[in-house]
Amino acid sequence: MTVGLVPMPPKRSRAGTGGGVLRSLSRKKSKEKTAAEIAIAFLETLKIPEGPNAGKPLKLAEFQKSFVRGALAPENMVACLSIGRGNAKTALSAGLAAAAVMGKWDSQPKREIILAARNRDQAKTAFNFITGFIESLPADEQELFTIRRGSRLEVEYSGNGGGLARCIAADGRSILGGAPNLAILDERAAWEREKGDLLENAILSGLGKRGGKALIISTSAPDDANTFSRWLDEPPPGTYTQEHRPSFGLPADDAESLLVANPGAAEGIGASLEWLQAQARRAIARGGSALSSFRNLNRNERVSTEDRSVLVTVDEWMAAEVSPDDLPAREGECILGIDLGGSRSMSAAAFYWPATGRLEAVGTFPSKPGLADRGASDGVSGRYLEMKERGELSVLGENTVPPGPWLASVVALVDGSTISSIVGDRFRHAEFVEAMQGAGLSRVPFIWRGFGWKDGSEDIERFRRALFDGHVKTRPSLLLRSAMADAITLIDPAGNAKLAKGRSLGRIDPAAATILAVAEGSRRMARPTKKLRQASWV
Repeated sequence: MTVGLVPMPPKRSRAGTGGGVLRSLSRKKSKEKTAAEIAIAFLETLKIPEGPNAGKPLKLAEFQKSFVRGALAPENMVACLSIGRGNAKTALSAGLAAAAVMGKWDSQPKREIILAARNRDQAKTAFNFITGFIESLPADEQELFTIRRGSRLEVEYSGNGGGLARCIAADGRSILGGAPNLAILDERAAWEREKGDLLENAILSGLGKRGGKALIISTSAPDDANTFSRWLDEPPPGTYTQEHRPSFGLPADDAESLLVANPGAAEGIGASLEWLQAQARRAIARGGSALSSFRNLNRNERVSTEDRSVLVTVDEWMAAEVSPDDLPAREGECILGIDLGGSRSMSAAAFYWPATGRLEAVGTFPSKPGLADRGASDGVSGRYLEMKERGELSVLGENTVPPGPWLASVVALVDGSTISSIVGDRFRHAEFVEAMQGAGLSRVPFIWRGFGWKDGSEDIERFRRALFDGHVKTRPSLLLRSAMADAITLIDPAGNAKLAKGRSLGRIDPAAATILAVAEGSRRMARPTKKLRQASWV
């Protein structure tokens, strides 16, 4: 921490002495280095232990220096780094662990450093980096280390008051009672939810005993509900966050956004930009889980990597998104798909014009609790508020959404279009009848569909086919993107699919309404057109 002299207040002359002279002490520059400067200087004395540049001096990139400065700033207790795979996250954390165990910026006696990973294999990778860095130190310094590679992965240092660095798997029972000076949580987004949260809480509770710091590093989590995502989205006081995540919706091989997620590529760290683009094009050609994994791991996007049960992948859905200028017209009949929410859930409506393929969707919540509180409880931060600003989400009613007034307000959104039919869940028959009567739509034909194996499997398949064939076009919608990301399918032994949530707090109501509307539109377009007989007079 930089120390300087505090200027003294100026002395004023006494009355009558005429024109007092102001005096002040000039500020002196401190020669003492900050913890971050000490750490950066130490790291750049080490040598790269493995890879094509093994044996060369370690040189930190600017994004690495920025993280070290933020992490070791006195006002921060926790520092989070989110960046694409292959940008030397583990190597950087291992170097900081080596510096901490040697007491480079904190000389407390008997220092304790924890480096936690999802499993033992990942912990061993970090351990090998630490031992590799130690081997680049002078011989007399290496003699002060004791390295244990048995059942415990430990590095003990006997100089400067002593220190112990432990590499452990994410099991909270192995850390209870600890008091670490530095804790590093490697690939936090990949930890098991219960064990990972238990270990994290145990570590953070012990940091205060010795004024310790926690570094949480990882590639992006697959969803907003992950604990690592919440650290980034809702950082508590005393938290430094550094996230290298490109804008959503860009092509997987876009060069500029690849460099956002992989800043090391421009500074000779990890894979080159050419290699990343080549991998992106391979992933695009393969599609499915290969493309989702590339987006999540290499582009550092919050994309689900589920491959066997997702309704549609991110890229499959994004193929349907077009700019407002390219959106097809509202022509022909309009089919309205409805998913009525319960007492606290979302009600959603989807409008589909099968003749042109245009799709629109809206959602509604009751006003209590507010959208900000709902977003916090659902693990999506301010997403609901953003949806409302975009005109995709509204609020109606107090504790529940009144079906009749809501349905009337929904129909008013497409005033001028002819709604040929409304499609909904047969198990909500009574509520639908009351809602349609209250909205003055009792004459509009209603088609009952189930969300079980029979109707659900057919509707899902028709929806997917229409989407893949390019018969669904919509403007970019955060509401639909969020719903599609949370929607999965359950498969029975016969291969039938039905819609389900990927996580308990997910909101898939807009996806359900969209499936109903598009599937019914697909059925109508597949029916042969009846030709009228020409009248003949006998």
